[in-house]
Amino acid sequence: MLTELNTASANKVVGAKQVRRAFQDGRVEKLFLAHDADHRVTQPLGKLAEEAGVPVITVPSMKELGTACGIAVGSAAAALLK
Repeated sequence: MLTELNTASANKVVGAKQVRRAFQDGRVEKLFLAHDADHRVTQPLGKLAEEAGVPVITVPSMKELGTACGIAVGSAAAALLK
């Protein structure tokens, strides 16, 4: 499931702010949330995904999600774009 993020170099956004903007633009196809991230960050994004009918994939850790996205730090959220 995380291989999608590895291969989608241009069709993804990483980080809660960028994911929120992508939701506002209606561009999110699939949302990835880190289970160990602060729920004050991930919960609103999960709600946006539910409202938009976007599937949500939960990843065990922020570090794992960041690595899958090709960044050196952890990430609470990432999204594949349409």
